[in-house]
Amino acid sequence: MPTMLLGPANTSGRVDETFIYIVGISAVLLLLVTGCMIYFVVRYSRKRHPQAEEVKESVWLEVFWTVVPTLLALSMFYFGWVNFKYIRTPVKDAISVNVVASKWAWLFIYENGKRSDVLRVPVNKPVRLVLTSADVIHSLYIPAFRIKEDCVPGIKTYLGFNANETGTYDIFCTEYCGVGHSQMLSKVIVISGEEFAKWYETTEASGAAKKGQLLLQDKGCLGCHSIDGSKKAGPSFKGLYRARETVITNGAERTVIVDDAYIKDYVRHPNIDIVKGYQPIMPVIPVTDAELALLVEYIKTLK
Repeated sequence: MPTMLLGPANTSGRVDETFIYIVGISAVLLLLVTGCMIYFVVRYSRKRHPQAEEVKESVWLEVFWTVVPTLLALSMFYFGWVNFKYIRTPVKDAISVNVVASKWAWLFIYENGKRSDVLRVPVNKPVRLVLTSADVIHSLYIPAFRIKEDCVPGIKTYLGFNANETGTYDIFCTEYCGVGHSQMLSKVIVISGEEFAKWYETTEASGAAKKGQLLLQDKGCLGCHSIDGSKKAGPSFKGLYRARETVITNGAERTVIVDDAYIKDYVRHPNIDIVKGYQPIMPVIPVTDAELALLVEYIKTLK
């Protein structure tokens, strides 16, 4: 069966072809079965045949309606299996990207150690995703590419695709993973090979602030908190330091000043204080004292 590149990745063309093949066969069978039912209802109605007659079996008819549906079902299985195997089988010289899912963010780690909360890939270059989870089961879904795979704690799963059109495409989590599930979003950014090489080879800044930003990314904090003032599941980090926040503690409202001690205490003991207007959904984030200090120093810079 030839592969037509119907979408932004050749995986989408393969999946679409299989889907159309199965739907087409189902539609033809539906018409045939419905047509036969109508014909028999009219042809052998009680009005036309008031006296029942014995109908003898037909060996050839029984062989036909056994063999043909079996062959059709096997053909559907064949095309589904071939394309499933294509998506799961690593391609030679593919770019390998580790995907770590956590509540409620995606982290993409490249072979050179570069990290990002969006997936950047070059156009017309095979990509192999190696997926796992840091906490519960998540499921990475890229609808434009027609690919989906679970991210399971302690287990590695795999996906492959080859994007043949530049552009930006949505990433969703399709396994309910908690109250922040619907906001566990990211993007696939397909760019030219030259642009990708330039981005891939760019050295990350090494200052304390940059390290703090990378920590926020690695720990999944940016899935619920923004750094530009936009509203997400949790308060934005921009302008948060030294701000006055109304929190609810044991059912009573109180006003706090967000300083070093408050941030560190909140990270270590989330949801004891609930910021007014937000839900108590923050999971426990495993951090060392040194990492926590870097996070605080970075938040201080977001004025």
